[in-house]
Parts: sequence; C-alpha cells; structure tokens
Amino acid sequence: MEWYVAGALMLGIVITLMALSIPVAFSFFTVSAIGMLVFIGGSVGIEQLTANFTVSVTQFVFVPVPLFILMGELFFHTKVAVRVFDAFDALFGRLPGRLAFLTVAGGTVFAALSGTTMGNTAMLGSLMVPEMMRRGYKKYMAMGPILGVGGLAMIIPPSGLAVLLGSIAKIDVGRLLIAGVVPGLLLAVLYSALILAQVKLDPKAAPQYDVEPVSRRVKVRLIFTHLLPMSLIVFMVIGLILLGIATPSEAAAFGVLGVLILAVAFRSLTWKSITNSLSGTLRVTVMVMFVVIASSTFSQILAISGATAGLVGWVSGLDVSPTVILIAMFLLLLIMGMFMDQVSIMLLTVPIFFPLAQSLGFDLIWFGIVVLLSLEISGVTPPFGLGLFVMLGVAPKGTTLGDVSKAVLPFVGCDLICFVLLTIFPSIALFLPNL
Repeated sequence: MEWYVAGALMLGIVITLMALSIPVAFSFFTVSAIGMLVFIGGSVGIEQLTANFTVSVTQFVFVPVPLFILMGELFFHTKVAVRVFDAFDALFGRLPGRLAFLTVAGGTVFAALSGTTMGNTAMLGSLMVPEMMRRGYKKYMAMGPILGVGGLAMIIPPSGLAVLLGSIAKIDVGRLLIAGVVPGLLLAVLYSALILAQVKLDPKAAPQYDVEPVSRRVKVRLIFTHLLPMSLIVFMVIGLILLGIATPSEAAAFGVLGVLILAVAFRSLTWKSITNSLSGTLRVTVMVMFVVIASSTFSQILAISGATAGLVGWVSGLDVSPTVILIAMFLLLLIMGMFMDQVSIMLLTVPIFFPLAQSLGFDLIWFGIVVLLSLEISGVTPPFGLGLFVMLGVAPKGTTLGDVSKAVLPFVGCDLICFVLLTIFPSIALFLPNL
C-alpha cells in the first residue's frame, strides 16, 4: 500500500469515528488496532498494541502532568486566585477600562499558576463578566479580554498542554516550558495595548465609575500580602527549572507544595477544597493518560505504514521555502481548530508535523511554541472553539455565539502578530532556554 493511501485511510477513519461522537481516545484505539492487523498481522499486531499501552505511560516524563493539574485545581478551589484580583483591583484605581486591564493582569498571573486553559477562562468569566456588565461595559469589552488571556495558560508555564505536547513529541519538556515565558508575556502586552486602543476609540465601551480611593499604605500592604506570596509559586515552578535546580517533575511537586503553603497561610485550605481538587485532578489525569496511549499507538502505526517517512520525503522534495510550509501547517492547525478540540488536533498532527519540522531544520523547542500558539488561537476560532462555548456558559442571558466571536477576533489579531514576530525573531522563544 502506498504511503499516501495508508495515511489518508487512517486519518479518514479517525475523523469519521469522531464525527460519529465516539470519544477521541477510542477512535484512535480503533484505528491503531486496524493498523496493527493490516501492517503487522494477526495476534502479533494486537500483542504489540497492548504492550504499547503500558510502555507509553510508564515514563518519568509524565509525572508533572497530574502534579500541574493538581496545582491548578488547588489554586482554584482554595480561593487563592481571588486574592490576585483583589490586589490588582485596588492598584489600578481609576484607570479607564480598569476591569479589562485587571482581567489581563490577573489572568496572566493565574495562567502562570494554574496551567489549565479551560479553568483560566471559566474562572475569569465567572468572576469578571457579571461585574463588567453591571458597570456598563459593552459585551465585546467584557468578553474579549477574557477569551484572549484565558488561552495564555497554554503557553505560560506550567502549561499542562505543553507538558503533553513535549511528551508526545519527545522533546525536552523543561526547555519547552521555559520557552513559553517571553511569548506569553508578549501576548499579555499586546492584549493590553489592544484594550488601550479600544478604550480610546470607544470610551463608552468601558465607562468610568467612582472608585473608592485606596491609600498608598493599603496598596503596599496588598502587594506584600496578596501578590508577592504568588511569586513564591512562580519561583518554585519556573525559577527552579530555569536555575537548573529542579526537573519539571520536581518543580511541579514544589508548585503543589507552594499552593498548599499559601492556602494554609491564608486559612483557606479545607477538606472540601482538598477533595474537590483531588477529584478534578483524577478525572483530568485519566483522560490525559488515555490520550497519551492513543497518540503513542497512532504514531507507531503511521511509522510502520510508511506514512510519516513518505510525507516527510515528499515535502522535503517540494521547491518551496520552509517558511511557506510553516505557514501551511499553521493554517491547517487553525482550520482544524474550527471543528476539533486541541488534544485531538495534537494527536493527529504531532506525529506528522514534528518529523517534518525536524527535516526542515526548525528548532523543535521553537516549533513547539508555534504549535502551542496555533492551538491557543484555534481554541477561540469560530464556530467551534472550546473557549467560545466556555464563555457562552458564563456570559449574560441572550449572548449569542456571534457576540462572543466578534469580541474575540481583535485578540486573535494579537495572536497572529505574535506568530509573525516569532517567525521573524525565533529568539523570542529561544532566549531563556538557551541561557
């Protein structure tokens, strides 16, 4: 069987099964089983498939996944996150559009402490949208910043999706996590500049209102009691990796410890918050492990069938520049994001895109950040971006998908600017990992 026939057949079966509402992992299991029977044959193929199940997940590299998830769950359920917003709320004073800027600042900090995009968007939406609407903010000004900054958790460490991507693509997870720091902060700056422009062009989108003045003494106290303690967690996760003191797995454990210490200090650690956090962590971790198993077996089938090698050889022979191929992969990820979730997209594309990127001479850490940025954009791409539906769930009654899509499009523009800058200046992503 020709490589392109084998590749198209397997991808076609996967997409068909997912269209029939069969869970993502089981769709890939089915295709992997068929592939093993066809390309290896008989019981030997099935035995190889079952052997992959344990081998693919019993690796030390996956230890950070449940720990980062637990860290985010504890941060949310112990209400430690609320203290970040209380502090920024007092510090911003009468700044025009202050609640939108508060969303970006607080959301960036929360992204660096949670690692979960859906959790980031859901928490910001439930906290900020009702307050902004009550203050007379227009819908696009209330929802746009939340949809933009909600996706930062994919890029700013500790990103659970980055750990998963690095594990599946078999690249250095620690370097990939650190590479997301500067692009994530760059996006936060671009979002803030966009909000400033929107407020200037349409002052009624974020009307001014009276704010009770806060003394300098209170502001200083809030910085020391609400914000500086959060830097402890950031240092325990990002700082220890950057200094070479801890591996990603050890840093994830320190991150959990840091949240627990803060929750105890703030007297917000309860048995209910612990049980809710552990329950949420268990559910998400099991799903992630199923995804890893499915991806591992699917990658092996693509390799055995010759589809991966055939595609890499074909693209390498094309008379086009690597940049053109990069843009084509980026656009393909965006199109897929209109109809699929990020994990499914990763499962389909990582086994193909990363060998292709390596053959084109791309730095795989840099390419990993480009893929994460693409997945972030796809998460809010109409009509089926998951972030849009999370926002619809917390938005005021009567909000339509059109309203949400209109709100997010300018922030997608900021993401595209970041992609262009990353392409022209790869050092934006590679500066910290190369230290």
